Amino acid sequence: MTDALESLRIDMYDSVAEIVILGPGKGNAMGPAFWRELPRTFEALDRDDGVRAIVVRGSTGNFSYGLDLVAMSAEMGPLITGSPSAKQRAKLLKLIFELQESFNAIARCRKPVIASISGWCIGGGVDLIAACDVRVCSREARFSVREVKVAMVADLGSLQRLPYIIGEGHARELALTGKNIDAARAERIGLVNEVFPTEVDAVTGARAIATEMANNPPRVVEGIKRVMNFRIDAQVAAGLDHVAHHNTAFLPSEDLAEAFAAFAQKREPKFTGG
Repeated sequence: MTDALESLRIDMYDSVAEIVILGPGKGNAMGPAFWRELPRTFEALDRDDGVRAIVVRGSTGNFSYGLDLVAMSAEMGPLITGSPSAKQRAKLLKLIFELQESFNAIARCRKPVIASISGWCIGGGVDLIAACDVRVCSREARFSVREVKVAMVADLGSLQRLPYIIGEGHARELALTGKNIDAARAERIGLVNEVFPTEVDAVTGARAIATEMANNPPRVVEGIKRVMNFRIDAQVAAGLDHVAHHNTAFLPSEDLAEAFAAFAQKREPKFTGG
């Protein structure tokens, strides 16, 4: 189905494919291998007629800590620190578009995708689950649109897709505060469809939903997803383009440097607007 993978594992349960996020960064953080492998994995599963539904989950008790800043620093560092040149800003724009395409591949996949979340789902983890069709979680799951805490505008899909899932007010609250919310709050606002007692129960529940979808006529399921995506595709695409250009212009900042310094020094950042 796909070449050997480093950041993902694919398991098959009849006509349901299960993608397990492996990291290898702490908390299944998303490093270079993840960004290479995720889109091609979804493209391969989309082409495979033996796959009728997909489950995505994390390993090691967490869904994902989001972007692996340490692993990505060699590629991203020169583009977002100091005063990047026009050439560097063009590279940053290209990189943002490439990262966005990883999650667009999920939304674009003709097979229904169910996310099973346990532990932490932060930043890029929320971008990922927002691109899925259905989300379930375990009781101890925690969610955070964390980018504002590190002086970034989330640019991989949360700001574009979450309002359609949880409503404008909840999406703005999460994005503007960067707060953590628990599974009960996530269910209450519609971020997840159901909360299960344990991680094992959540995975079992996600597989059951996927199997129920997989047992329906595949072309009809594909048609339902295409029709429902059509309602929002143009707005999401325009929003992703806009935030990519916004971050190309404004992401490098004194506040971003302060966020990185505070992280390294294990202290609270002091933002000045610079």
